[in-house]
Amino acid sequence: MKFERFTQRGKVMLFGVFIYEGVEPVDLATFGVLSMARRIQPDIRICTIAPNQCAVAFSNGLIVHADYGVEDAPALDVLIVTGGPGWVQQAQDEATLKFMRDRSASTIITSVCTGAMILAASGVLDGKIATTKKEVVEPEYPPLKTMQEAYADIDVRTSSIIDNGTVITGGGVTLCIDTTLHLLEKLYGKETAAETARIMEYTVARDANAHALPPIIQKAQNDRQDFG
Repeated sequence: MKFERFTQRGKVMLFGVFIYEGVEPVDLATFGVLSMARRIQPDIRICTIAPNQCAVAFSNGLIVHADYGVEDAPALDVLIVTGGPGWVQQAQDEATLKFMRDRSASTIITSVCTGAMILAASGVLDGKIATTKKEVVEPEYPPLKTMQEAYADIDVRTSSIIDNGTVITGGGVTLCIDTTLHLLEKLYGKETAAETARIMEYTVARDANAHALPPIIQKAQNDRQDFG
């Protein structure tokens, strides 16, 4: 799998954020981080993609209108798969799973929170190291344990971020912010990520999360790709 150099100045880079009924609203912080990053890298573009192009009801009432459905979504540089209670239905939706498999062949694909459970069901995480949401309120069952028990072909670990090169998984809930900042660092360099964190007033939190839950970066897989 060969990818062009993403960090070329002036190149418009399109990030697609995959949403669906039952997404946890906090996971839309992925969009927020990219929005803030546009102050530093104005060539960033963002769109939302859902199973269908329509109004999407998030968990607890937020309504977001998707720009595209999976059938008409444009070519992307990066696909970010959000999480939330609705992951259970999406992990059984063949159109969604096919979309993940198809896009993983030519796109950097990233999950935040339980978005990783959708990727796991699609087979995209087979043979890779991955993480997902760990902390829950009873009687919920930890998605991290579900992944460990249900997917023998995935090396499941607790981490803030696991980077396999073109497939990245992030930990739960607000770690979606750290995962998106990691994408910015991967594609645009440390300065862009650090400056974005600074203007978000997130530098201290980012450092603390990296210390408590060290990211796992698969150097060999990253070295085989030219991200700049």
